[in-house]
Amino acid sequence: MIDLKKLEVWFVTGSQHLYGEETLQQVTEHSQQIAKALNAASQVPVTVIFKPTVKTPEEIYAVCQKANVATNCIGIVAWMHTFSPAKMWIGGLKILKKPLLHLHTQFNRDIPWGEIDMDFMNTNQSAHGDREFGFMMTRMRLNRKVVVGHWQDEQALTQIGVWARAAAGWNDWQGAKFVRFGDNMRYVAVTDGDKVEAEMKFGYSVNTHGIGDLVKVINEVSDADLNTLIQEYNDRYKLAEGLRKGGAGHQSLIEAARIEIGLRTFLEQGNFKGFSDTFEDLHGMAQLPGIASQRLMGQGYGFAGEGDWKTAALVRAMKVMGAGLPGGNGFMEDYTYHFDPNNPMVLGSHMLEVDESLAEGEISCEVHPLGIGGKADPVRLVFNSAAGPALNASIVDMGNRFRLIVNEVEAVKVEHALPKLPVARVLWRPLPDMKTGCAAWIYAGGAHHTGYSQNLTSEHMEDFASFAGIEYVLIGRDTNLYQLKNELKWSDAYYQLNR
Repeated sequence: MIDLKKLEVWFVTGSQHLYGEETLQQVTEHSQQIAKALNAASQVPVTVIFKPTVKTPEEIYAVCQKANVATNCIGIVAWMHTFSPAKMWIGGLKILKKPLLHLHTQFNRDIPWGEIDMDFMNTNQSAHGDREFGFMMTRMRLNRKVVVGHWQDEQALTQIGVWARAAAGWNDWQGAKFVRFGDNMRYVAVTDGDKVEAEMKFGYSVNTHGIGDLVKVINEVSDADLNTLIQEYNDRYKLAEGLRKGGAGHQSLIEAARIEIGLRTFLEQGNFKGFSDTFEDLHGMAQLPGIASQRLMGQGYGFAGEGDWKTAALVRAMKVMGAGLPGGNGFMEDYTYHFDPNNPMVLGSHMLEVDESLAEGEISCEVHPLGIGGKADPVRLVFNSAAGPALNASIVDMGNRFRLIVNEVEAVKVEHALPKLPVARVLWRPLPDMKTGCAAWIYAGGAHHTGYSQNLTSEHMEDFASFAGIEYVLIGRDTNLYQLKNELKWSDAYYQLNR
């Protein structure tokens, strides 16, 4: 599973030689104490590493250069304890490739009213030292996150943790490989895009392997591995009677297990972090991967159907960002609406592939006809998803830039029995309301495929978009259609001017 504690954030404090060795020693001690506290904070999921105070352009350049090439370093938290003349930072900031958080804090929470003197004022200058640093980043048009508050403040720690999770997701994309079995679903627009531009912008690659490459691995699965996995199905899920040994559908279960093992083997051998497939290209496979996709997502892989590589990559990033938090992240689709004016809702699902990490309650393992694809009836997991705050996220290719669209939603409990719907599902209400949320999504060009999250917030996604340098559109509680349409027009103008 994904262990974020193996990743590092470097805590870098800025100062200068002007104040003398005694002051610099105090700066070091304070910085070590803050870094230690951040590392111990439950809100911060990564390891925080103290770095020596930087006091010259050469020291700043060196720490930024080392951060760029340090495999485990996913970003820098910078703080100016004293005044740190910002021209010293130009060289380092120009080459820095890792995410940057500017922590606008100070060591002492309160002013020591009875003891404060000029020595104290010279040492504790964050209130204007950080403004000098902030000006330089703004002048350089650098994307970064600014967190304001005392370093022991719960809200500040939470914001740092959000940024660290987003940085972990971004780091996971760098050099990542995603495999596409078959091409895009025929004639579909939004699921496709520029894979070359995506690799330049996001750092991951997408390449297609013919379905025959996968079938060859599937056909080599051993009987022993099959028996082990089928026993796991028996132990973990409520197995439909017909799927049990001797039942009419047991052979379908065997084929589903064979596909899962083959898929996992192929992904492991190719060092892939996610995949997409399409029901239009299943030559040589007995059935469309249903339970295989659901379980592989549950184990951390990104996935999206119908050749949608952008969503597969996004699902993987969201899984990394949400690692260790209650709830799950998975592939989703707005499938059908409940337009009751007193209780409007969206039914989210997909043909087969809803991530088992989203499940609440009993998970049933069943086999049913699919109706499309022309293959044998596929095995799938059927369950309801939990109620609570959630979000849907979509990355779309707008031609001259990528856009990340996020809709905050409120998932609701599935109250009705759905005896004839043999797929996993979730019900939600889009914010700010059904009509505004759906219209805003369509105006923004959001896809029908999304990454659905039970544990991330719009702040995680905004930070992530900032690292990527892409457009971010939020549809939430305060969304107004008139304002949103204007913002979309302004964004178009901005990106045309900055081509």
